[in-house]
Amino acid sequence: MLDRFLLQEPQDARFTILLAHGAGGPMDSASMTAAASALADAGFRVARFEFAYMAARRTGRKPPPRAERLIPEYEAAIDELGASGPLIIGGKSMGGRVASMIADDLHRRGKIAGLLCLGYPFHPPGQPEKLRTGHLTGLTTPALICQGTRDEFGTRDEVPGYDLSNRIEILWLEDGDHDLKPRKSISGFSSADHLATMAKAVKAWAERLPV
Repeated sequence: MLDRFLLQEPQDARFTILLAHGAGGPMDSASMTAAASALADAGFRVARFEFAYMAARRTGRKPPPRAERLIPEYEAAIDELGASGPLIIGGKSMGGRVASMIADDLHRRGKIAGLLCLGYPFHPPGQPEKLRTGHLTGLTTPALICQGTRDEFGTRDEVPGYDLSNRIEILWLEDGDHDLKPRKSISGFSSADHLATMAKAVKAWAERLPV
């Protein structure tokens, strides 16, 4: 049984980043581990946690519930973590989507400094008409979305046409998929290159946050 949180705590980290996993992979998946390690190397305290359905999936098959039903679990994780300094919430894919649903209320109350989404699921693959962006139109929380240009949940050709809040910044990673992974033979970039670029961008963005 894993602990409630997977923590990576560099010395003198100013910001804590709380990350939830995507719909299909646990908090210790290869992509989550690689992203968390890159952020920790950039000087962030990184905490990963797992929704109950995913923890239960470790001993049997259990599908994810609707994202809205995970909101109380995310809020409970924030309270349990008890970060003492500035807190950024977010996650990979669905985890980032759930965080985006609660961000404005928490930001208004001074509980978080920003929102970080690693591969936002703008729509289900192959269903671009089913947008998951309604609540992002009026988002007031500073947000950074790191997205691969060929992400089947929202490509660089699609996303600029969406009605998104001007509080949202998007970092595009060339030829990256939903895990931000590029095809090196096509893009010239490796997964490590993109993760380093992501972490550097998150660092620069966080340092601009009003905290």
